[in-house]
Order: sequence, then C-alpha cells, then structure tokens
Amino acid sequence: MGRIGSWVGERFAERPAWMNVLLLFSAVEVFVYSPWDVFCKPVAVDQDVWLGLVLTGWLAKIGDVAHWAVYVLALYGFLRMRRWMWPWASLYVAQMSFAMLVWPIAYVGGVRGWMLGIVSSAAIAALAVALWKARDLFDPRSVDLPRRYGQWAVVTGASSGIGLEFARSLAARGFNCVLCARRDERLRVLAKELADTHAVDVRVAAVDLAQSDGPDRLAEQVAGLEVGMLISNAGVGYAGRFEKQDAARLSEMIALNCTANVSLISRLLPSMLERRKGAIVIVGSVAGRQPIPLHAVYSATKGFDLLLGEALWVELHDRGIDVLVAQPGPVATEFEQVAGEARTNPASDHSAALVVDTALAALGRQPSVVVGWFNWIRANVNRLFPRSIIALISAGVMEKQTPRSMR
Repeated sequence: MGRIGSWVGERFAERPAWMNVLLLFSAVEVFVYSPWDVFCKPVAVDQDVWLGLVLTGWLAKIGDVAHWAVYVLALYGFLRMRRWMWPWASLYVAQMSFAMLVWPIAYVGGVRGWMLGIVSSAAIAALAVALWKARDLFDPRSVDLPRRYGQWAVVTGASSGIGLEFARSLAARGFNCVLCARRDERLRVLAKELADTHAVDVRVAAVDLAQSDGPDRLAEQVAGLEVGMLISNAGVGYAGRFEKQDAARLSEMIALNCTANVSLISRLLPSMLERRKGAIVIVGSVAGRQPIPLHAVYSATKGFDLLLGEALWVELHDRGIDVLVAQPGPVATEFEQVAGEARTNPASDHSAALVVDTALAALGRQPSVVVGWFNWIRANVNRLFPRSIIALISAGVMEKQTPRSMR
C-alpha cells in the first residue's frame, strides 16, 4: 500500500484542495448517486433539475443520464487535468449556480426561498469563478522538459512518421537530439532542419537496431551525453498468416520491437538513475492489448512492450525516472505499407503529431496511454468479452487489411 498511497498523494498534489473535493464529488456522482437515479429510482417519483426547472417522469430519467455523462467527463477531466475542462467546467457550475437561485425561489417561495437561493447560488458561483481562474492548471504543462529530464533526447526510428514528429517536438522544446534510424540521408536532412529551426545540437546515428550489435553501437555513440529522454520508437509490422510469413523477417521484427528496447534501455538507464532523473517513452500499439490473427507476432511484440513499460513505470517511479508506453492505433505513416497491409479507411488514421502530443501530455502522469477516444474505447471494451471472442472479431477485421496472397 506504500507505493499506491505515495502515487495517490502525488496525483492529488497536482491540483488545489478545493479541486480535489470537486474530483471526489464527481466520483460519488459517477459511481453512486447517478447510477441510483438512473437504475433504481422509480420513474413516478424521479425528479431532476436543469436551469432551475424540475423535470419529472421520463424527462427526469433523461436528465439523470445527461447528468451522469457530465460527471463522467468531469471525473476524467479532473483526473487528467484536460485542456477542454476550461471553460466548460466553469460554465457548467455557473448554470448550477443559476439553478440554485431559481429553484428555491420558484418551488420554496417566500423569504426563505429567496434567502436559500441567494446563499446557495453565491456559494456555487464562487466555485464557478475559481474554475474560471484555474485556466492555467488545465493548460498543457509548460514544464521545461530538458531541465526536468536532461539536455539530450535519443529518438529511434527518427527518419519518418512518429519518430520524426517526436524529434521535431522535442527540438522545439529545447532538447538536443540524437536521431537514430537506418536511413542516413533522411536523418541528415532532418538534423539540418532541427538545428536551423530550433538552434539545438543534433547528432545522427545511422544504426540498424534489429542487428544484434545495434543497441550497443547506438549506446556507444551517445556515451558521455546527458541523455534525459529515450524515445524507443523504432519498430516494424508484418501482416499475414503465420505459416506464410518469412521466419527470418519475423525474427528481425522481434529483435527490433522487443530485444532492442530491452537492450537500449538497459544501456541508457544507469546514467539516468545516477542523476535521478530521466524519461523513457516506448511507442507500442493498441495491437498489444489483444490477440490479432494475421498479425500474431506483431501484436505479441507490442504486448511485450506494454507489459515491459508498465512494469518499469513501477520500478523506476520513485527513483526519478518517468516511463510511458504510448499506444496509437492506425497512424498516417508508411507503417502499413512496410507491414504489407492494405488500409481500408486511411481517412480515420491519426496523425503522428497527435501521438506525440498525447504521449508528452501523459508522461509523468500514467504508465501507458491509448491515443484517440475510439482506440481507448476499443481497448477497454475488450476486457468485457472472452479473449476467444476478441480474437475472432480481430481476425475478421484483419482479413480486410491483409492482401489475399497472405491470408
């Protein structure tokens, strides 16, 4: 319980005490009061208040569901301190203040109704004002990440896609960058862009991390640098029925997606621990949340990455090292082409920039983050069904994305 208590304490320290009270109030509404109203209270006696008007019967039930949805959003927004909480939290509480003024006057009446309305409305209005003034708390943290973690960031798979966006974002935040990938020419073009645009130092490491000596070669090239952040992004997919896949290519994928992560982290972690500060971001995938036929080995490697990162988050949390596993779904990169997939709806792909923004916003706050609401829903709904059913559903989806010759 010591670790859990310490973690809870850190989470509560992220916001003022009065906001923690609102968070706990939202939790009670989500898990106790609203479910009682929706499922247990008879329609004939149900009442709900919006803008001071009392709703009854089925209108009240509809209002109960709407209130429940609002408090679900409030609980999540306060927990994660999401940007969209401003100004909506303040505006919602402001309408509560109005309702608390109107309701006693209209339904209690007299001097007592007026006094009750004025006092209760003023108290809630004070909360609305406090939430309005708390805008900075809901903005993405303007933390000086190089100061927090260290001056250098190592980005693997930096020649394209998510890795390229990580490099651009970190350079914009003031990190000096070590760019690692196999394609030297692309890395040098990016290095010049980052150095010219952001006036940071940039080094290029043209290393194939799928090779057994790849992680060691990269570690040797960054020896002596204050590596404060490792973005372990290099990875590859391979779609197709297992017996139709090339065994050597499968082994290479495991080496890159799994072994390289372990080796590189083990080489860079000691200096972070010595300084008691640093960050490790592993780019996984929502594919690691479930078995995926026709992508069996790939999903297994991403499941490995997820469990590795979440376990390291616990091991290193109280030693000054933040660990995060970022789990995107389909992203608008060259990944699908390299993996041999045929995307059925490329318009639904997320941008690499969204993956980077989501990961950096979650870093230091949680062990893993799923990118995108639909992916989050899919990843968590999976827990409600037998794994056999999930695997069968996944097979149907993957068949549409896998060339006929590889099915």
